[in-house]
Amino acid sequence: MSATSDSAPGCRIRLLPSAIVDRIAAGEVIERPAAALKELVENALDAGAGRIAVALTGGGIVRIEVTDDGAGMSAAELALAVQRHATSKLADETLVRIATLGFRGEALPSIGAAARLEITSRPAGAAEAQRIRVEGGRVSAVTPAAGPPGTRAVVADLFFATPARRKFLKSPRVEADHAEAAMRRLALAAPEVGFRLEIDGRTLFDLPGQDRAARVAALLGPEAAAALLPVAGERDGMVLTGFAAAPSVHRATGAAQVFVVNRRPVTDPVLKTALRVAYREVIMPGRHPVAALFLDLPAEAVDVNVHPAKTELRFRDADGVRGLVIGGLRAALAGGAGHATMLTPRLVPRPAPRPTASSTPYAAWSAGKLAPAHAPAPAPANPGMAEAQLPLAAAPSARVLAAAEPTPAHPLGAPVAQVLDTYILAVAADGALVLVDQHAAHERLTHEALRAQHVAGGVRAQPLLLPAVVELAPAEAARLLARAAELARLGLEIEEFGSGAVLVRALPAALGTPEPAPLLRDLADELGELGESLALEARLDAVLARLACHGSIRAGRRLAAEEMATLLRQMEATPRAATCSHGRPTYLKFSRAEIERLFGRR
Repeated sequence: MSATSDSAPGCRIRLLPSAIVDRIAAGEVIERPAAALKELVENALDAGAGRIAVALTGGGIVRIEVTDDGAGMSAAELALAVQRHATSKLADETLVRIATLGFRGEALPSIGAAARLEITSRPAGAAEAQRIRVEGGRVSAVTPAAGPPGTRAVVADLFFATPARRKFLKSPRVEADHAEAAMRRLALAAPEVGFRLEIDGRTLFDLPGQDRAARVAALLGPEAAAALLPVAGERDGMVLTGFAAAPSVHRATGAAQVFVVNRRPVTDPVLKTALRVAYREVIMPGRHPVAALFLDLPAEAVDVNVHPAKTELRFRDADGVRGLVIGGLRAALAGGAGHATMLTPRLVPRPAPRPTASSTPYAAWSAGKLAPAHAPAPAPANPGMAEAQLPLAAAPSARVLAAAEPTPAHPLGAPVAQVLDTYILAVAADGALVLVDQHAAHERLTHEALRAQHVAGGVRAQPLLLPAVVELAPAEAARLLARAAELARLGLEIEEFGSGAVLVRALPAALGTPEPAPLLRDLADELGELGESLALEARLDAVLARLACHGSIRAGRRLAAEEMATLLRQMEATPRAATCSHGRPTYLKFSRAEIERLFGRR
């Protein structure tokens, strides 16, 4: 087909008018008031501002005002700034080493095409400011104006020139929430800059320039600030820093998650997935962790020119980034129970658990009959205490013990009672009450012991005196047999035994002697849910978590005082022992002040 001009008779291809092109570009860059606000604040940061003040009216639909004390623009620069693809932020044309937040030259003309834009700017040392207006794509002449050094941008009547797009905006309250979230991300990305946000006359925050820790604590809220753990890691020229809240602090959405790459706040899926994977086994499914993570890497190792809004990235080594983030977070979360700040968790309904992998080796721990706290011993061949349960007819009780005196070296205190044959009540040296779920706690200890054995070369297997035959659905049996080699590395030896049947020859020694049938059915379900897309190590760790659940102390198991004390000591020495493998809390801790408040003494 030969090319024809747009004026040729019968031609169906034509060039769009520049005004329509600008409005289409506006739709790509400025989808809502928060997007326009983000672009204006990024311009202020690129201009070297030390303080930025933002005021919104009507959620930003009616008015957005951004004032900064940055470098400012001359009359000639101001006239160019509202032209498409005009930028001062690219040193060359390679689009490789991009060190500024904005660079595409689309933001201001896009805003001006969709709204009424007014910019007043004055460089330091200039006698007066200059002003330019753009309304629906129509650019006015630059005129002198009054104004301090820096830049003031006002966006009014957003999308008045594109009423169809304006209909898709949410209520002013919803749009204001999006704008506030965007401002918080930008303020976290540049803590040395002072930020002030005002919405409909109400000041939401007014922050001075401060260090990163203070800025994170100020913007993530007091609950998260009290439980923040430092995160750090380095790999192949990439440096990870930041803060993540303990698993006891979580949210219904991911709104309290901030990712900053080379000082650019992003919503990158690689980073979001890494955060979710790192927390998957210590937080309840359906809940979201709180974190502010900062990744610095060479500019040529990341492509920020993926989307007009510049919130998504393309990493040259996405697997390396993912591994760095997961490893850094897991190291931060690996402390034993009681040593970090532990808030009273908010219990919420949870769906079926989705545990995941960990690649970090840990010291082995014996998960059979509990060994003395000072010397972990190899798992015995005889049945562990995990399988000793009370008869169903036995009534649960509250048994008071003659407890040892708690010492400051034991954060979880000394046991004083077992409640409902399920929970251990302990008293810490500072008077705090600790309530431990014995099954959840032992499940975590067993999981970590199995994981340590696996990392060290393989989980120890205990052959059965008489191999057990387990009848399963054909699909379940096939699923297990397809993974027989992987399961053997975990101490579970199986083989085919006719249609829909599996012969079990050995079980992990650390589990004692659990009933094989329920264990295999749960493992078949687990493997079916994980599917083929999950990495091998993730699948194996998920199976370890399921094995741990079947090999742990059950609710209703009466423990001796020595067993309770040993369980508490092992929790204090075991990574991630504040939650079980499914993310549920293993213990609750109530300080003296909290107890006194409950009784109205404070």
